[in-house]
Amino acid sequence: MAHALDLFFDDEADVAVRALWRRLERGGVPSMAGRTHRPHVTFARAGSIPRPAREALRRDLSLLALPNLWLSTLATFPTTDNALWLGAVVDTELLAVHSAVHDVLAGRVRQPSAYHLPGAWVPHCLLTQGVTPAELATGFATLHPVQPIRAAIRQVGITDTRTGEIDVLLP
Repeated sequence: MAHALDLFFDDEADVAVRALWRRLERGGVPSMAGRTHRPHVTFARAGSIPRPAREALRRDLSLLALPNLWLSTLATFPTTDNALWLGAVVDTELLAVHSAVHDVLAGRVRQPSAYHLPGAWVPHCLLTQGVTPAELATGFATLHPVQPIRAAIRQVGITDTRTGEIDVLLP
């Protein structure tokens, strides 16, 4: 996938997630710290989110009240990707905004990711990805128990997942 619609956090939440990344690194587990992107939750992914879709998103996002996120669940997906992440508490407000975003994107993007569509999406902030099973277990042991992080959304943008460049839609 080439483009992601990402929600970036306020400074306090950003610092808290980066602290978890550092704890993983100190525990011998590669974290997301070495990647080009900031801590975030992805709302949508697609092979391409073209300019007209971005403009429509920019208009609609300015009308929405973006909810705060509570990142509180240390978890992994049941795949061989071996990702460790903090899951966001899902409530009706978050699901309504997510659904509204996908209403704007419907028919405007190429190759949408089924994992991010309403009904399938699991909102999360990655801590590590692509590690060995042993590193995944070490990561859990290193971070558990985790303190919940309250994350206010301060910026929304389209991230080019190949380069890390962000087209800011909402400051």
